[in-house]
Amino acid sequence: MGPQVIRLRPAPHSRTQIISYSLDITPKEHFINWQQDPFGNFLARIVPQEKTDKFEVAVDLVADMAVINPFDFFIEDYAGEWPFKYRETELAELAPYLQCEPVRPRLKAYLARLAKPSNGNTLDFVVALNQQVERDIDYLIRMEAGVQAPEQTLKLASGSCRDSSWLLVQILRNLGLAARFVSGYLIQLTPDVKPLDGPAGTDVDFTDLHAWAEVYLPGAGWVGLDPTSGLLAGEGHIPLAAAPHYASAAPISGSHDQTEVSFDFEMKITRVRESPRVTKPYTDGQWQDIKALGDVVDEQLKKGDVRL
Repeated sequence: MGPQVIRLRPAPHSRTQIISYSLDITPKEHFINWQQDPFGNFLARIVPQEKTDKFEVAVDLVADMAVINPFDFFIEDYAGEWPFKYRETELAELAPYLQCEPVRPRLKAYLARLAKPSNGNTLDFVVALNQQVERDIDYLIRMEAGVQAPEQTLKLASGSCRDSSWLLVQILRNLGLAARFVSGYLIQLTPDVKPLDGPAGTDVDFTDLHAWAEVYLPGAGWVGLDPTSGLLAGEGHIPLAAAPHYASAAPISGSHDQTEVSFDFEMKITRVRESPRVTKPYTDGQWQDIKALGDVVDEQLKKGDVRL
């Protein structure tokens, strides 16, 4: 087995606070070097000391799932209305995120059909693009390796999260907007209160590997767009790597000797601690426990002759 590059440590630009993180590798006898790639992503380079028939990566992550407002930003005045042009310094810095793949017939036709207002709000425009891809591309779980080309995704009108995200990246770039591909975790928690209208969301706590896109808006920075849901990235989107090309954002890459290989992965989520909140206050049982603890404290104060 050759060196393995692992991108399983939360990226520096994660908006969700990471409380703790640990990585456990099998085989135990290995060399590990932490690095950062040209885009600032954390990489662990693993080199086993001897041949092995098992390579296992176990990640334990504790995150503060405080609610994030994905619209909590301001866009520079010159970029508030679309179309706009990046400033010269921005164009130089964003060059890798503006490179487009060759535009094939289906993508060309799709771009032509997109609404292109001569003068409109930039944020409204990118939100509408994200929602358009979500409507046009059916989501499916695709276990095959690699990412579909935008032409293939449009032909099938379906794809995995990584397929629709790469399609959105290419759409944004062809429209003059810098975009990058993001891979990471998606955590979805059961809502405290069901919404009065719209989708109810998951009925069980859920987590999985996920991919989405980010667009660069001057003043706001990189804004996450999830074409699988049509929503902006929120507290449940924990990025591991963001890069101009999806190949640089793969969770694990490496090599091995010629052999038969099987692969599987498992993810689970546990709520460690929950603070009371408006939508989920203390239960009657918890209030009784608090009252009982207060009685114990009062008794100890009396025995200690603690008085005002």
